[in-house]
Amino acid sequence: MQPFHCAATGTRAPFILVVEGSIPNEKIKNEGYWAALGTDKVTGQPITTCEWIDRLAPKAWAVIAAGTCATYGGIHAMEGNPTGAMGLADYLGWRWKSLADIPIVCVPGCPVLPDNFMETLLYLLYQAAGSAPMIPLDDALRPTWLFGQTVHEGCNRGGYYEQGEFAGEYGSNQCIVKLGCWGPVVQCNVGKRGWVNGVGGCPSVGGICIGCTMPGFPDKFMPFMNQPPGSILSTTAVMTYGRTIRALRSFTQASLNKEPDWRGPTAAKQNLESVGNGSKTK
Repeated sequence: MQPFHCAATGTRAPFILVVEGSIPNEKIKNEGYWAALGTDKVTGQPITTCEWIDRLAPKAWAVIAAGTCATYGGIHAMEGNPTGAMGLADYLGWRWKSLADIPIVCVPGCPVLPDNFMETLLYLLYQAAGSAPMIPLDDALRPTWLFGQTVHEGCNRGGYYEQGEFAGEYGSNQCIVKLGCWGPVVQCNVGKRGWVNGVGGCPSVGGICIGCTMPGFPDKFMPFMNQPPGSILSTTAVMTYGRTIRALRSFTQASLNKEPDWRGPTAAKQNLESVGNGSKTK
């Protein structure tokens, strides 16, 4: 606990505060506490999560919320939860800024994608060293270069969506939107980056996207494994388009899967004779 106490007293500056896990509301109970870490040296009482944030956030050079629970509350913040759980931006305020005038940096994911977290931390270190500009964030305080595209835009099943080919059961290589995948609207790069060392990623291995990087997760994406309402209309509309695309591709592939007539020893001999005859005539 010593690094935490030193940071709270200002003897370990500058530092970056990383918060993982949702923030409970300690004001909505009569006694006890929801979450704590260590004990106060003076009172001997547990130091709650909220107290640590109150002590450390104002002294931090930058603050990162790692994972969907820390960023937006996540599963702990579902409607009806007894702790009043919330994300860090809800607790500190969405316009809150650190000593370096940096907004809260949110790196969502349930769990957070390891490379996304490390890349964000590295960016802030470059910024601290004067080698990078202010970190670019979207309206949900996510790094724009990591969360600027949807899962669908980086999905290896995207071509099947374009062709109007949708899986009816798990195990198919086709688009899994009709199985409940929210990839077309969810901002996440797991399809391109992979989960660990470039490997994995929900749709890449056949699992539906349930929207875990979005502020509305999980309430707005439930019930899981049901076809998203918007996709019912979009998949119906793309079916006609997809049939046309498949027909055109088949026609083009039929011609492209054959070598040109001028290749091969017989064709080459005929070409030479043709050129020779042409020369004599000329």
